[in-house]
Amino acid sequence: MLREWQLQEAKNKLSQVVDEALTEGPQIITRRGVEVVIVLSMADYQTLQKASAPHSNIVDFFRHSPLVEVELDLSRDKSPVRESLDL
Repeated sequence: MLREWQLQEAKNKLSQVVDEALTEGPQIITRRGVEVVIVLSMADYQTLQKASAPHSNIVDFFRHSPLVEVELDLSRDKSPVRESLDL
């Protein structure tokens, strides 16, 4: 269960925040009423990392890109070089 902690309370009860992150799930810490950080277990973090980075290398990334079918014009512009400007 997501629980919100005010920053000062989270500082004073860090062990409890960590324990609840391990047993209950992610814990949100707020500063002046604004959610600013989240404490989650290492297992939850590793699961998120795997889900957000499914490609093991750059080649796989480009092979699975949604833009893989897009034709790119990689031809070079053959117009003459502009003369340098004197400032």
